[in-house]
Amino acid sequence: MLSLVAGRVVPSGCAHFGPAVGNAQVWDAVGMEVHLVDGTYELFRHFYGQARSGRPSGRAGTRGVVTSVLSLLEDGATHVGVATDHVIESFRNELWPAYKRGDQVPDELRDQFGPLEAALAALGVAVWPMVELEADDALASAVAVASADARVERIHVCTPDKDLAQCVDGTRVVLVDRRRRITTDEAGVVAKFGVPPRSIPDWLALVGDAADGFPGIKGWGQRSAATVLSRYGHLEAIPVRAGEWDPDVRRAIVRAEGLANELAATRDLADLFKVLATLRVEPDRVAGVDQLAWRGPRGGFAEIAGAIGAPGLVARAEALADRRRS
Repeated sequence: MLSLVAGRVVPSGCAHFGPAVGNAQVWDAVGMEVHLVDGTYELFRHFYGQARSGRPSGRAGTRGVVTSVLSLLEDGATHVGVATDHVIESFRNELWPAYKRGDQVPDELRDQFGPLEAALAALGVAVWPMVELEADDALASAVAVASADARVERIHVCTPDKDLAQCVDGTRVVLVDRRRRITTDEAGVVAKFGVPPRSIPDWLALVGDAADGFPGIKGWGQRSAATVLSRYGHLEAIPVRAGEWDPDVRRAIVRAEGLANELAATRDLADLFKVLATLRVEPDRVAGVDQLAWRGPRGGFAEIAGAIGAPGLVARAEALADRRRS
């Protein structure tokens, strides 16, 4: 597959298959690729896609996600993990009550998280249903685990969520928007947001994130945040008074003094928003890379596939597993 990386078209591949040993597929140690999927985003996308088409949703969201993940495997993915928000609320709601809440999600959609998690597990995919933390935190934790494994050549974080841009690292850890077929590396993050991945939490703290329910700092926009952070990197390094800012930064921003004053007056709020935007990395919550290896569907997949109205997935999954064992 060809992907757009920082404005360039580049090949996007998957791990190489090694010879089969017994019933287990052996993957080449060099060139291993890991695919980490934002299951919550995928569920929302497929659920609302069915709603817009006018078709009854039922288990359509679950069916769509499972079909999509199987397609990912059929395209060559070998090591796959999916994170979900089993409970929409997280520790962030205690810090900021207006943070995204479960009561903002339709019951019919919220009730599909459990069945989705069961269906993916039966497909044989590693699943991380998050409760205290969010799916994004699980993905960030999985990135940390995979990044520490020298066998892993590339990590594909399958989501368009800008929060995950903070996990991007060079060309080794990339974001993949599977719907739009766009892959974004570190240069792509800088081109899009004006700051490197390490500054994304600071950028979000200033600009805000409507999807997550926090507004950012009054007066600060994407351009001003990018201009200041491209020079200082993090909130903590931004001088309090505009007169202390780098002259080039001051000249680039018309309302530099007003922005500096607003940030100084709401510094505690900005710090809080940065905490909300910073993904929590807890490696112990996710499986190691070897546990992400797909070895075929498990017992019970046929029953679940039938229940979600997709019995044809069984033959596809079994055929794929047979090909990888041969």
